[in-house]
Amino acid sequence: MTWNIQKWLQTILISWSNFTTYRLNFFLQVIGPGLVFFFIKYNLWSAIYGGNNTIVLGGYTFRSMIQYHGWSMIVLLLCQGMTANNLSEDIRMGRISNYLIYPMNFWEFHTAAFIAFEFLQLFICAVTIGLIGFTSLLGPIHFEVLINAFCYCIFVSIFWFAIQYLTGIIAFWLEETWTLRVIFSIISGFLSGAIIPLELFPTKLVEVLSYTPFPYLTYYPVKMFMGEVGFFPKGYLILGVWLAVIIIINKIVWRKGIKMYTAAGM
Repeated sequence: MTWNIQKWLQTILISWSNFTTYRLNFFLQVIGPGLVFFFIKYNLWSAIYGGNNTIVLGGYTFRSMIQYHGWSMIVLLLCQGMTANNLSEDIRMGRISNYLIYPMNFWEFHTAAFIAFEFLQLFICAVTIGLIGFTSLLGPIHFEVLINAFCYCIFVSIFWFAIQYLTGIIAFWLEETWTLRVIFSIISGFLSGAIIPLELFPTKLVEVLSYTPFPYLTYYPVKMFMGEVGFFPKGYLILGVWLAVIIIINKIVWRKGIKMYTAAGM
């Protein structure tokens, strides 16, 4: 048991080291989100509202819309930063042969890398909240609300990792899987409320979306950060059901893929 814990811990530390090796890249990762928010999101919605805080769109004034998109960026950083590039490359280049003989198998290694990445994103999110929160654009920030929302976002990030893992192992059949990731990211970005709040969507569409995982990926965690939604068991329940389905699909795809694996890239 102790050896197994050490195995995971060392793999997480190695992954953390890999993520932070290049100092300039790490520095840009830390300050980049805040700069993007001010130069793109803030200016975009300033132009739409014309700087008039009396205009209301879908129940949002200019200030509340900026607050929504500020927290939306935090949610995206924390939940959707992990990609499946390494997974697909490991399969395409034949590197998964190592995991077939090493004590750290394929899914364990990438899960450990995901955990290390999440710790890094937590730090980046904390810095971003500090930079944007200093301007009071995020509204009042309460510690209890942050903890509740962060816990839910960690659960959402696990769901995203399962999706990314699935797109990665499809590399058993496809030479490149980035198109799948891009397509899903675009669809989820629109339907999850990351681009515009769901209040601006048709009511019937929102009702249909409530049975899909999309609203629970961005819209509801943003509302949790804004203090409009507390503990959210419905989100945990629906995402949990979808997560279970995706995990089952991952196992099936892996078993079928590994049977036809030939280590062609070795």
